[in-house]
Amino acid sequence: MYLVTVLGNLLIILAISSDSHLHTPMYFFLSNLSLVDICFTSTTVPKMLVNIQTQSEVITYEGCITQMYFLTLFGGWDNFFLTMMAYDRYVAICHPLHYTIIMNPRLCGLLVLVSWIMSVLNSLLQCLMIPRLSFPAELEIPHCFCETKQRIKLACSDTFLINMVIYLVTVLLGAGPLAGILYSYSKIVSSICGIPSAQGKYKAFSTCASHLSAVSLFYGTVLGVP
Repeated sequence: MYLVTVLGNLLIILAISSDSHLHTPMYFFLSNLSLVDICFTSTTVPKMLVNIQTQSEVITYEGCITQMYFLTLFGGWDNFFLTMMAYDRYVAICHPLHYTIIMNPRLCGLLVLVSWIMSVLNSLLQCLMIPRLSFPAELEIPHCFCETKQRIKLACSDTFLINMVIYLVTVLLGAGPLAGILYSYSKIVSSICGIPSAQGKYKAFSTCASHLSAVSLFYGTVLGVP
């Protein structure tokens, strides 16, 4: 399944880069999302596969912090790219005549840059706060990878401040993009309902189907993590 994930996303990137007809904002975001998905999966699965092969579930402190950093980083990028793609679909369906003007290369690049900076800062903030906590000499993390929330639960010192920071960041960088996606699709649905023909409605909705599937898988998985 790991190889299928990596190869599938590599094929998407290759197809988009080799076909000039796909050099549009939507596919630009999609290729970036595929790259981030490869990195996101590679943060945890290879180590888990090694653990299964060697029958060892040990990870070093430095390795755990590194895994937490990149997991938070790529997870944040995933979240932001899904939001950008929702905004792209909103502009394409609700403002089709101004699509090329609004979704210009400069805006697309700026959105990617801002998402990168915010994700890096968020990951650094969380990982720099973890070493300030005290832990037992040996920890047993009840998970298949190092996750910030699980790590904080095992701390011996007061975790009130870091919990407040993480909750605040989750609301701003987690619920914020999700609210943007929901708002974009509320406008999209409203615009589609105004299309007179059934064929036009189907064509407009079909352009959003793959993105909706990706959003459902991403947020469904995130909500399912204990």
